Amino acid sequence: MKNLKKLTTILLIFMFAAYAAIGCSSPAAEETTVEAGRKENSESGSDWPESITIVQMPNENNPDIGTIHAGFSEALSEYLGIEVKETEGADYSVGIEAMANEQIDVMLASPMSYYHAKERAAAELLVSTPMAAEYRSGIITRADNDEINELEDLEGHSFAFADQASSSGYMYPKAMLVNELDLDTDLLENSGYFFESVAFSGAHDASITGVVMGDYEAAAVATMVVSQMAEAGVINEDDIKIIAETDVIPNPAYVVRGGLPEDLKAKIKEFYLQFDDSAYFEEVHGDSGIRFIEVTEDDYKIIYETLEALNIEGEVD
Repeated sequence: MKNLKKLTTILLIFMFAAYAAIGCSSPAAEETTVEAGRKENSESGSDWPESITIVQMPNENNPDIGTIHAGFSEALSEYLGIEVKETEGADYSVGIEAMANEQIDVMLASPMSYYHAKERAAAELLVSTPMAAEYRSGIITRADNDEINELEDLEGHSFAFADQASSSGYMYPKAMLVNELDLDTDLLENSGYFFESVAFSGAHDASITGVVMGDYEAAAVATMVVSQMAEAGVINEDDIKIIAETDVIPNPAYVVRGGLPEDLKAKIKEFYLQFDDSAYFEEVHGDSGIRFIEVTEDDYKIIYETLEALNIEGEVD
């Protein structure tokens, strides 16, 4: 599994590099705006790159974003006066490695993946958004599975986490299992220790679909994703039951690569905080009235404490 993930990481890093080399075409008027911005940056002595890349990683607020971020990236490009390339990533771990290799510059990160991105790429917090619903992780199984009704019943059954860099798909549910069942954190992922087998699906929607289809008997997922998939008609919510939930988890945040020029990082953050497109927030975050807000290290202090308790500091893959 680790070798496969590392291979995937290497391949996607090359993909990011190729994407950056190819670039994106744009209308002549837009090119004029960008070129004017580049000239202004050059004249001010700013050592800005010709372009930055934003990767929209799996968004635990909305698993079906599609391409609606394109308008945001175009607006940011005009604001900065440099090209902004926007693409979609595979999972948090891959995004972190790509940022560490300077292939991407901005990404959405779960609290746990922010910690890893900080360690690997000196990532810094940009902004977050308030959440309409509490962000929690839940342990799910099929509603018709009479053998699993509480945490203790999971013993001897197949189980799926989402991604080892995910807060709600890995860290928080793992901490809940370890603490409430007095399990060994270093052995929990070993097949035959507590679970019959343990898999990493790569995403919350993949875990949920896997449970519905019978690939896994239970899984750890962000509870809001269950509701969102049901609202989208992808699953029938009545087919799933949640047998346990974690405490509230800090909201995912957008982070920026630490190696970028300080004035560029400040300008990117400035754009996020002044961005006022209500249609964007309705589509991406499900609430036209919210806006990006500042976040600090204090908002994520609990993450460090949980990581330390689980002895998983510094792990990415």
